[in-house]
Amino acid sequence: MRSSNQLVDADEEEDVALVPAEDDIDHGGCKKPPEVEAAEGAQFYRWSSWTRAVKTTTRRQVGRVGLVIGGLVLLALLLAAATTTTWVVDLGAASTSFLQFGSGAWRQQHSRRPPHRTSSRLVPIPFDCGNGTTTATCPLHYASAPAPAPSAAGKDAPPPPPPECPSYFRHIERDLEPWRVAGITREVVERGRRQAHFRLVVVDGRAYVEKYRRAFQTRDVFTQWGILQLLRRYPGRVPDLDLMFNCEDMPEVRAAAYPDPAAAPPLFRYCKDPSTLDVLFPDWSFWGWPEVNVRPWGPLLAEVAEENARLPWPEREPYAYWKGNPNVAPLRGELLRCNDSQTARLYRQDWGLANRNGFRDSNLARQCRHRYKIYVQGRSWSVSRKYILACDSPVLAVSTPFQDFFSRGLVAGTHYWPIDPASPKLCPAIRFAVDWGNAHPAQAQRIGVDGSSFARDDMAMEYVYDYMLHVLTRYAALLRYKPTVPERAVEMCPESLGCPAGGRNRDFMMQSREEYVADYEPCKLPPPFTADEVSQMAQRDNDALSKIDKMMTTATDDKHN
Repeated sequence: MRSSNQLVDADEEEDVALVPAEDDIDHGGCKKPPEVEAAEGAQFYRWSSWTRAVKTTTRRQVGRVGLVIGGLVLLALLLAAATTTTWVVDLGAASTSFLQFGSGAWRQQHSRRPPHRTSSRLVPIPFDCGNGTTTATCPLHYASAPAPAPSAAGKDAPPPPPPECPSYFRHIERDLEPWRVAGITREVVERGRRQAHFRLVVVDGRAYVEKYRRAFQTRDVFTQWGILQLLRRYPGRVPDLDLMFNCEDMPEVRAAAYPDPAAAPPLFRYCKDPSTLDVLFPDWSFWGWPEVNVRPWGPLLAEVAEENARLPWPEREPYAYWKGNPNVAPLRGELLRCNDSQTARLYRQDWGLANRNGFRDSNLARQCRHRYKIYVQGRSWSVSRKYILACDSPVLAVSTPFQDFFSRGLVAGTHYWPIDPASPKLCPAIRFAVDWGNAHPAQAQRIGVDGSSFARDDMAMEYVYDYMLHVLTRYAALLRYKPTVPERAVEMCPESLGCPAGGRNRDFMMQSREEYVADYEPCKLPPPFTADEVSQMAQRDNDALSKIDKMMTTATDDKHN
C-alpha cells in the first residue's frame, strides 16, 4: 500500500512539469556548462544584432524624409501596431487559426470578456470549527439562497445581465450527448461504480459521499472540497443529483464498448480523448495540491501575474524550457533528446530529492524565466498546462489527444504554438519555433500574452465554478429518477473536511475557501458546438501543424541554398 505522500513509482502519477521552480536549476547544483554559457552568449549576440539592424533601418528611413516628419511617421506606425492586425503572422489561407492569431477580430472578441463580477452586497459564508476541535458536524442551515440586494429606492434592483460563458463551456452538451434522448437511469449511473473512487449525491443542497476506493494522494479530498465550495458559493442553485467520480489520469469509458452510447455510465473525471465518453470536470489542483506544494489556482494566478511583471518577456532567456518526470510517458523521454544549447533547456525532475525536501523550494510563480515554455502530456493530460499557460511566454504545446475541460477552448496559433509529436519532427519543430519567435519577437510575445490572458480571464475561478454549476445542472436534468442518499454515504461540508485537516492541507483549504455568497447569476451558457463546428476546429488545428511543417521545410531549403 502506498503512503499518501509517495510521489514516485505510481502509474497514475501526474507531475507538475515546472516543479521545483526554475530557481533550483541555477542554485541547486545544476550550473550551466561552459559550452552552454557560450551558446547563450552567441544567441544573445544574434538577438542584439537583429535589434540593432532594425534600429539602423529605422534611422535611415527617418533620415530620408527629415527628422520631424520621420518621427511622426514612426509614431503613427507604432499607434497602428497597437490597434490593427500587426500581430498577424501570414502563414497562408490554409490555416484559419494562424490567420486568427492576434487578428483584430479575435482580439475584439476576446476583449469583450467582462471584468470579474462582484457581489452587490457581501453575504459571508459561515465556517466554524467550534472550540478548536478537529471534528465538526455540518450546520443544520446553510443551503438557503440569499435575498436579493435592495436598490437605493428600497425596491429590488434589476440584476445586470450575466456575461456569456467562455467558448469551452459549449462542450458541456457534447459531453452529455450520449444520454440526451434516453436520459440517465439509476442502473446506468451504478454501472460506473466499479470504475469510481466515490459517489456524490446532492439532495436539498446538501452533499453526501460514498467512498469506494482510495484515490492517489488527496485528489478526491480536494475535488470534494471544490464541490462543497460551489454549494456554498451558489446556495440553493445546485439541483439534486447522483454521480460517480473517477480521480485517475486515464479515461476509461470507451465508446467502442457501448454500441448504444446511452448504456455507458456517465463517469465524471479530469480528462478524456476522442475515443471516450467520460464527462469532464475541473481537476483537484484548482483548490491546491498540497503534496507538491502547489497553491490553489486563485491566489497562485495573482502571484504569477506579479512575477511576470518583474521580468518582461524580452528580458527572459531566449530558450524553450521544460522540467518534469520523463518516466510517466514515452513522449517525455523523446522530448529530453531535444536538449539543445542554442534553443532548448530540458531537465529531468528529481522527485526523490524534491519529496524529501517537502517541495519547500517549489514556487510556480517564479517559473517564468524563459521566453518559451513546453507543454507535453503525462500519462494522459497534465495539470501543468494551466501553470505554463499563465506564464506570459508562448507555450510550445506538443499535440496530444487528451483534453481537460478548458483546453478545448484553446486555439492553435492564438493561445499556443503547436508542436508535432512525431519523433522525426519533434526536436526540429521545437528548434524552429524558438528561432522563429526570436526572429519575430512581437508576434511571439503576442502568443504568450493571449495564452496568459486566457488563463487569467477565461479560467478565473469564477468561471471554473460556473462551469461546475452548468455541467452539474445539465447532468441533473437528464436523470430519470429522484436521487436519494445511499445507505453508506456520509454527509460532507466544508467544516467536516476542513476542520480535521492539518498542515498544508488545511492551509490550502483555507486559501481556496469561498468567503462570500455569489448573489448574481452565473454566466450564460452558449449553444453547444455542432458536429460540423467540431470537425472544423480539428481541421483548423491540423492545418496549423501542416503550415508550420511547410514553413520549416522552406526555412531548411533556404538555409541550404
